Amino acid sequence: MKPTPDAHVGAFLRARRAQLTPRMCGLPETDSARRVAGLRREEVARLAAISVDYYTRLEQGRVRASAPVLATLASALRLDEDQKRYLYELAGRSDSRPRRRRPAQRVRPAVHRLLDQLTETPALVLGSRLDILDWNRAAVALYIDFSALPPDGRNYVHLLFTHPVFRELHQDWKHDAREAVAALRLEAAADPDDPELARLVGELSLRDTDFPVWWAEHRVTSAGYGTKRYRHQLVGDLTLDCDTWAAPDGSGQRLMVLTAGADSPSHDALRILASWNAAEPDTVRTAEPDSGRTEDLSR
Repeated sequence: MKPTPDAHVGAFLRARRAQLTPRMCGLPETDSARRVAGLRREEVARLAAISVDYYTRLEQGRVRASAPVLATLASALRLDEDQKRYLYELAGRSDSRPRRRRPAQRVRPAVHRLLDQLTETPALVLGSRLDILDWNRAAVALYIDFSALPPDGRNYVHLLFTHPVFRELHQDWKHDAREAVAALRLEAAADPDDPELARLVGELSLRDTDFPVWWAEHRVTSAGYGTKRYRHQLVGDLTLDCDTWAAPDGSGQRLMVLTAGADSPSHDALRILASWNAAEPDTVRTAEPDSGRTEDLSR
């Protein structure tokens, strides 16, 4: 019987898996003897943030991989451009076709002005995939200067896992990061075939061992409100209420605001940060909405 295209994909996945070691993929070495060369199936599944059963069926040629799954597998198996093109050709798909682009994520002028008027209150505008679309001076004082990052690097979850200052700021990092993964999972339900989401998941699965574990849990949350505890290098510990409001225009954007009770130490710390940052030159924002210009953060 002539092999099916899915069988050819499975054979390639097995061959590539045999060429890799845990160390090459950032996985911990184990003391137990390996019955096969290279990575185990469960290790590849973990890196690609898919179930072991589904990955097993892919290797056996019993299911056909979608384009987003191929993208995560290409990252998990450290494929170069030639190998990636070969995998897509075996699967009968193409990664060279024009990307399906979302409309540019535009922040309305009224929201932009609101951020500027929250002088002592850190606030962010989050878009699809939890991209950071806009921010105010107080958010820069609390977190980092988002304008210093490339537009495609302004993603809340990506920063939480990969940016050392952003990560170390969170006292309860594991709790906050797990909640962020659950919020990203909810985003995935709205557009499961989003190729940029697949790339984000694939990259974070390779760069942090916790991410693929939490992603595989399929926990979801809207992260509407809660408490965040920070340890800032300038003002020390802060305990802030975090509230998120959905935009009324149907854009899917959310306004994230961090506050503290009046006369509390955390409120005083926010005022100190705001006063220090007020003397700094204004940071370049995503746009000047009143001019009609905006950066395309659809990535």
